[in-house]
Parts: sequence; C-alpha cells; structure tokens
Amino acid sequence: MNFKSVRLFIKPGCPWCIDAVNWLKNHKINAQILDVISNPSAFAEMRNISGQTYAPVIEIDGNVLADFGVDELEKFVDKLKNEH
Repeated sequence: MNFKSVRLFIKPGCPWCIDAVNWLKNHKINAQILDVISNPSAFAEMRNISGQTYAPVIEIDGNVLADFGVDELEKFVDKLKNEH
C-alpha cells in the first residue's frame, strides 16, 4: 500500500524521531522529513496540525499522529492501510 502523502516532522537528535525515520525506511514507506528546528515554517505547520510542539509528528494522507513511539506508529499505519 502506497500512501499519497507522508510527512514526518522531527527534531534532530530526538530518539523517538530517529526511531520513526528508521521504522519508515525499514517498512519502505517514503516520507518527506521536515526538521522543525532548522525550518520555522515546518515547526509552525507541525504545531498547526498537531496542536503541540512535541516531535515526532507524522501526517499520512491528512491523518495525524503526534508525539509517538514506534509501537503507536505501527498501529497507526496498520489502521490506515486497513481503511484503504
């Protein structure tokens, strides 16, 4: 299942962000990686879609999961795959 749009908002050095990037790569899910520390507009977008400033935040085809670990990410992705 390929998603149309996957954006992952991260903070460099954040262990949960690193885990999320690696999980997506291991599951061959292409994502646009947005560094919210070096990119103020990405930070504003992350805060707008998630309502918070914690990372990581992922948006898949308009569905948002905020401040998560890999276990929550896997459940989120599986749920979205089953909906398509």
